[in-house]
Amino acid sequence: MLAPIKPLASWKGQDRYFGKVVPSLTGIFLSGGCSWNRCRMCGYKNDRNSCISREELITHMNAQIAWVAKNNAAGDYTLGKIFTSGSVFDPHEIPCEMLDSFGNLFAGKSVIAESRAEYVTEDALLRFLDSLDQGQPHPLTVAIGLETTNDGIREKSIDKGFSFEDFIRATEVCHDAGVGVKTYLLMKPLFLTEHEAMEDMQKSIAEVIPYADMISMNLCTVQGRTDLEQYWQRGAFRPPYLWSAVKVLLDAEVPVSCDPVGGGFRRGPHNCGACDHRIVAAINEYSLSADKSVLQRVWDAECSCRKEWEFVLDYEQSWNMPLTK
Repeated sequence: MLAPIKPLASWKGQDRYFGKVVPSLTGIFLSGGCSWNRCRMCGYKNDRNSCISREELITHMNAQIAWVAKNNAAGDYTLGKIFTSGSVFDPHEIPCEMLDSFGNLFAGKSVIAESRAEYVTEDALLRFLDSLDQGQPHPLTVAIGLETTNDGIREKSIDKGFSFEDFIRATEVCHDAGVGVKTYLLMKPLFLTEHEAMEDMQKSIAEVIPYADMISMNLCTVQGRTDLEQYWQRGAFRPPYLWSAVKVLLDAEVPVSCDPVGGGFRRGPHNCGACDHRIVAAINEYSLSADKSVLQRVWDAECSCRKEWEFVLDYEQSWNMPLTK
């Protein structure tokens, strides 16, 4: 009997999936580690299994799946979300046999699985689909961290390692296989002013709409043991203002989800502290309801830090230190 081992994290919640709010179960599984392992802001690259053989890795990952199955009733959720340190479809990080194990775990559910663009292949998608019960209209969606449609920003500010064209190819493979695409975009990576970050996000959302079934905006946070943290510790980076996030979400032509992780804290997206809690709550509510009036109310509410944010937008200079912390 396989002894269950708890994954890195696991929790139940709610997600907006193809226009409907559904109960979800998220699992972050310890894998062989991201093969790219170079993104400047990513702390997950530090999470990797020390197993020395492929067989040990398979055993350890199956034990994590067993823990999830044992501790979560199948009737409690309809959407499973699979995350690792890198890519679910990278055969070096996660042996191909694990797709069958994940399929067995989430049989009868819809699944979102995260992957870099280069690992999205027809063979991998079809193998995973074969192990899932496809009675539901959208059994599988691949989540790809594009971060930005600007290749220069993605290379220099993030060091992501693939192009917008690579992303487009991956979306075509997904859609040809009947698989959905969720795109993650990153608000304010390194070296951008607040104004530049907003412009890049607005442009990226508009340019990714033709290729993505769902769009999620991640607000950059300072994770430990990253390149980004080193810049932040020296005062060379400030996480985005929550005002910027609200403005981008209000202006977007389609619903864009956003989970402001670390919202209101120095390492996360924040304003002055007085208005942070209600804005974070509004963003979370909007992400499920897609009702912009929720955002409009916090946008219209007065707070003195709005003037600070507007000043930063007008006067922060490219390739200089941030004006605020």
